[in-house]
Parts: sequence; structure tokens; C-alpha cells
Amino acid sequence: MLPALIFLLPVTMVLAQEADVIYLNNIQNVKLHTVGNPLGYPVIRLGSSDQLELHFDDREAGTKAYSYTWQLCNADWSVANLSPMDYIRGFTQQRIITYRSSSVALTRYTHYTQILPDRSSGPSRSGNYLLKVFLNGDPNQLAFTRRVLVVDEKASIGVQVQQPYNNQLFQTHQKIVFTVNAQKLNLVNAMQQISVFILQNNRWDNKKTALRPTFIRQQILEYNTEQDAVFPAGKEWRWLDLRSFRLQSDRVDSASYGKDHTDVYVKTDADRASQRFVFFRDANGMYYNETLDGMNPYWQGDYATVYFRYRPPGGMPFRKDLYLFGELTNYGKDPQAKMIFNKELNVYETSLWLKQGYYDYGYALLEGEGNKAWFSMDLTEGNYWETENSYTVLVYYRSIGGRADELVAYSRINSLAGRPR
Repeated sequence: MLPALIFLLPVTMVLAQEADVIYLNNIQNVKLHTVGNPLGYPVIRLGSSDQLELHFDDREAGTKAYSYTWQLCNADWSVANLSPMDYIRGFTQQRIITYRSSSVALTRYTHYTQILPDRSSGPSRSGNYLLKVFLNGDPNQLAFTRRVLVVDEKASIGVQVQQPYNNQLFQTHQKIVFTVNAQKLNLVNAMQQISVFILQNNRWDNKKTALRPTFIRQQILEYNTEQDAVFPAGKEWRWLDLRSFRLQSDRVDSASYGKDHTDVYVKTDADRASQRFVFFRDANGMYYNETLDGMNPYWQGDYATVYFRYRPPGGMPFRKDLYLFGELTNYGKDPQAKMIFNKELNVYETSLWLKQGYYDYGYALLEGEGNKAWFSMDLTEGNYWETENSYTVLVYYRSIGGRADELVAYSRINSLAGRPR
């Protein structure tokens, strides 16, 4: 028995790692979304034909042996106490065999893609999953992880976005009011068996959880509170059009072109907290790859070093760390997301290696520490009730004696739904 224990120990340690992290510096431009929708969150219905697209680039080019596996997690993303045989249908590991070397682009890379789940491997029960991509058939050689939600619709959700009644939040925040119909579930103690998470614009750092129903009647749970499900509304995201490096968009200040590289300098951004609200359609902090040059964006799209600057109010640095925020920096997790204050120019600076595409982004200050840290855009972007946001409500259920949380309901709503225009 001893050799088996020695083998399992490092695997368990890997499974406890954080979600949505890139572990290898050569991995770039990871996108996981519903098929055909680069802005779609990776959610699939259990037992359905729903599929996801995985895309990523290896900047070291060449061909490598990448594989993937599924890791079931509880509602709080702790590792579920189940064997992979209990939640994976088919093989527990699967090789990624679809790849293509870059062409036309100055930058050399290999683009990998995979349709998930496939016939040979996929989730067999609902819940939160980590998709783990690793090298050489060894799960300890992690390349990156991504969240996937698998829902088995055993309950239903009715949700609305309202203005808070609190006069201090009325003009700056949005309140989520919803009901959960759990009549098909075997509820003995709803407070213990049901847990709810609310996401704003697919962000997990400022999620709302530990919500308690205001009323329970006949297995219908009503949630309507002025404190627990209230979000800062923010403002429409800043944008950057990099679909062409030759045709510079109006957010680009200048660009320089070398034989094997391109540098793009974005116009210096300023504080927007005090600016008037202006509505325009955005991607709610996400991005998608596309080119205006008639080429395939996946293996013919080029890369550039893109330089960002932010001038704080009065040219004075904040007392907290400032981050370039959005999907382009993995919501602040990438090392380059943290901006450095230039004392000579009185601006914050950073640079990112970005592929051709259309990007939303913002600037955020890091609040709190450790696992409770989150990003706030109150002082950099401002908050306005009128802002268009997307909200996701997730309902988890654990049966009596169950060893893992099931995702039994999923609902998504736009803050403009039902609002007078």
C-alpha cells in the first residue's frame, strides 16, 4: 500500500490549487467558451449536446504533448471528495491532438484547439469543474486551469435587477432579486442544503454568496435583501480595437514596427469616476480574437507588445495597488496586470503581449488580502445605476449524506432586461 500512497500525495496537492491560473509563461491567449460564441461563459447542461471550444497558443512553437482532465469541485471550488471514476465518463485523461503552427504572422507560435466534452471523456455529474491542461501525460506539469460549470436543471430561477431602496446606493448600485423553485429537490433543511452564488460579468473575485432566503414557502425560496445581493454598478468598460496593427484605431496613440515584432502604445487613460455616464454596448470586460485583414485569427493572427498608461487624479499614486483589469489580464491574476507608478511622468504603466482582437478593460484597485481579496473600480471608473451588466445566479444542492455539491439551476440576466428604454 505504501507505494500507492506515495503516488497519490502529489496529485492531491495539485488538485487543491487555485482556479483560472496560467502556470507556464509560454502559454498565451487561453479562451474557453461555448461553441461559436467567444463571449459565452463555459456552461454545459448535463446529458445534452452542449459543447465548448478551447483555444490557446504556445509561444515556444513546435509540437508538445498537451492533455486535459476534469476535476470536480464543490460550490466554493474546494476539491470534491469523490474519485474521478465517480464523475468522469470515459477516459480520465485525453490528449489534445488538434494544433496548427502560425503562418503569416511575425510571431511564431503553435495554436491548440479542442472541442469539449468529446466522446471519449466528459463530466458524468453536475457541479463545478476545473479543466486542467498539462504536459506529457503528467497532471503535475500543469499548463493552466479553467472553470467549467455543468448544470443538471432540477430547479428553476426567476431573477430581476432592481435599484436598491437605500438612498446612498440608489444611483450607484444594482440589486439582484430572485426566487428558486426547489420543489423537485428532496429538501430537509434548505439553509444547509442550498447555496447560491451570484456573479457580475463573470467575475469570481466579487461574487455574492452565503445568501439566506428571505422567505421559504412550499419549497420556493425567495431572496430579496438590501445588503447581501447588491453590486456596485460600475461603468461601461473601456475598449481597445486591435483587430489590425496596420490600421490604428482611435484608442491607439502610436505604433512601431520591427522585422519580427510590433509595439502598440495606447493613449494615456484618465480617471472616469467623475465623468458623466455614457451608454454604449460593450463586452462586459471580455475580449475576442478577430482580424480585419481577412485572415484566420487563431493561427494567422499576430501578437504585439501593447503599452498601457493610466494617469491618477492629480498625478498622485493610490495607497493601494492598481491593476489593469479584465479578461485580457485574467481578471488581475496575470503578473503584468499590476501597474507600476512612474514618478517622472506621474502615470501608472504596464505592458501586455496581446493577440489581434477586440478588448474590453478597466482599472481596478486591489482590496483586502489573501483569499478574500477583490478588485474595486469605484475610484477609477465610478458607479452608475444605468450601466449595462450581466448577472449569473448559480444554485447548488447537496443531498443528505452527499459528498459533493450539485449545480441544479443556472440563470443569466442582463441589467437592461425589463427596464424602460
